[in-house]
Amino acid sequence: MENLTVSSDDLATSEAPCFVTEVPGPKARKLIEQDHEFVSHSYIKEYALAIHRARGAVVEDVDGNRYLDLMGGVGVATLGHSPPEVVEAIKAQADRFLHICGTDFYYSSFSSLAQTLAELAPGPAKKMVYFGNSGTEVVEAAIKLARHYTRRPHLLAFHGAFHGRTMGSLSLTSSKVGQRRGFAPFLPGVHHVPYANCYRCPYGLKYPSCEVHCADVIERSLLSSMVPPDEVAAIFVEPIQGEGGYVVPPPEFHQKLRAMADRHGILLVADEVQSGMGRTGKMFAMEHFEVVPDAICSAKGLSSGVPLGALISRAEYMTDWNRGSHGSTFGGNPVSCEAALATIKGLRNGVLEHGARMGARLASHLEALKEKHPLIGDVRGMGLMQGIELVRDRTTLEPADAEADQVVQIGFKRGILLLPCGESVIRFSPPLVITEQQIDRAMEILDEVLGEVEKTMV
Repeated sequence: MENLTVSSDDLATSEAPCFVTEVPGPKARKLIEQDHEFVSHSYIKEYALAIHRARGAVVEDVDGNRYLDLMGGVGVATLGHSPPEVVEAIKAQADRFLHICGTDFYYSSFSSLAQTLAELAPGPAKKMVYFGNSGTEVVEAAIKLARHYTRRPHLLAFHGAFHGRTMGSLSLTSSKVGQRRGFAPFLPGVHHVPYANCYRCPYGLKYPSCEVHCADVIERSLLSSMVPPDEVAAIFVEPIQGEGGYVVPPPEFHQKLRAMADRHGILLVADEVQSGMGRTGKMFAMEHFEVVPDAICSAKGLSSGVPLGALISRAEYMTDWNRGSHGSTFGGNPVSCEAALATIKGLRNGVLEHGARMGARLASHLEALKEKHPLIGDVRGMGLMQGIELVRDRTTLEPADAEADQVVQIGFKRGILLLPCGESVIRFSPPLVITEQQIDRAMEILDEVLGEVEKTMV
């Protein structure tokens, strides 16, 4: 990490990154009132954070309150907020030209980034890349690609999955009913099966004696009685479930999915929108499971906050697409491509390894907190993609959903930015450049917050 440029302004060098007085402050309240009046109410707005600026893992709001960001701009700030090298790449490209449609014309960063991603993706087969603006867009592209190449109609996805909110990706999504309410009918031919959640096994079994029954049952049940396997185009799966609760499956799960897909000519599509680009300590999370997917969906951390998504797949699928059958006006915008190239360069310049070390430090802290706080039922994750599942009782595993919300809200008032996922999980996906001191301080605050919440429990 020695060669990574770090901003020298006061946010990045602050010895007291957490400093909170009144939240929301007067300026934040004014901004929030304007937002409520003019912005769609479909947005969640987890708490009253009205951001003014951010550097590294530190965020400052419009009233001068400062926070440690443990959710990384929702898994986006790979190299930290506003990394200088990415900002400089954006400025340089903006001086040359802001846009030309990559669907219709050529420019160097478009093809250079495609080559870089094709070579980064696991597996020896040649890869090609399609660019969109977001994760949900490249999931949509993957649906079209799989159906077009296989000429098959059916798709498999998993309970707890999050693949996006546009209609095709939403048809695959099943993490929260509120995301789907009021939008039926969905894309036909989509079938959901249980994910490998060993903490809450849907079959009441224990790993490893279960022999990963949840993977085998897909073939034994769904594909033998309801959906002909030779009519299934693709299996869409998150290597680690994100919105579903930061669920890490046993390695055999993905290996069995790969073998099943091979037996029936089904494409295995890995949704690495949240888990990719170094988040788990490897460039792509599927590498932990020693599985090579047929296609990878990437976004979020790919370009450090500039909108970009990439579908990376085996070359034969991309060359099979008809000319003009898919495209995007803004997908692969030159500014976004330069930001992504700078981000990948930073990852290769020591950030990936640093993030892995910080992930181990964070996991150690969380395990220690589990020993101290009965509210924590499970700690799980890889790298800087960690989660704690909160329960009211470690025997019954009753979800502590209200308490999880309390932890998030009180944490915000104490100076740490957290987000929930699943039913009662707190996720941790800070920038990969977070420091040891910042992790240690954030965990001190979390310890205090958990203790405060536990005092209110009956």
